[in-house]
Amino acid sequence: MSTPTQPFTPTPGASLAGHLHMLRAKWGWFVALGIIMIVAGMVALGSIYTLAVGTLVSVLYIGAMMAVAGVAQIIQAFQVKGWGAFTFWLLDGLLYLAGGIIAFVNPSLAASVLTLLLGVSLLVGGGFRLFAALNLRPTTGWGWLAFSAVIAMLLGLEIITRWPIDTEWILGMFLGINLVFNGFASLMLGLRLKK
Repeated sequence: MSTPTQPFTPTPGASLAGHLHMLRAKWGWFVALGIIMIVAGMVALGSIYTLAVGTLVSVLYIGAMMAVAGVAQIIQAFQVKGWGAFTFWLLDGLLYLAGGIIAFVNPSLAASVLTLLLGVSLLVGGGFRLFAALNLRPTTGWGWLAFSAVIAMLLGLEIITRWPIDTEWILGMFLGINLVFNGFASLMLGLRLKK
């Protein structure tokens, strides 16, 4: 009978405890990141001008990611040319690249399209979530899911009905809110890790 070289296999709990110890040593970085994100979010939410800058930054970021993905997909299309789907891979990559270029050439148009897509996505996604929540009745917590679904649907409806008037600031507002909430989460995590 052979004996194992390692007497005990590490458990998931032991692995987590080791990572938690490393995270606790860096609690201050989480607090600092949280504060920076909260301040950046508050600046983004500070005025209609900073909301517009936030929208522009969001559009340019999405445009850059689309352009990079498009170039990568075009290169990949030539790598799998023998699969028989070369044209589809190439066209998909060209569409991504074109979308990215349009975001840089005409960020206002890109912001308008993205804002409308956001509104439709919130409305449709909220509808799906509401359907799921109603099917979960009487499970505990189904009401919270239904509540979040109705809020998403109302936000989507509000964006769609005010489109394209509010295009200049909607994405910036969402960016600012996201920064504040992520910052708050990082701050609270850092403070919790300190204990």
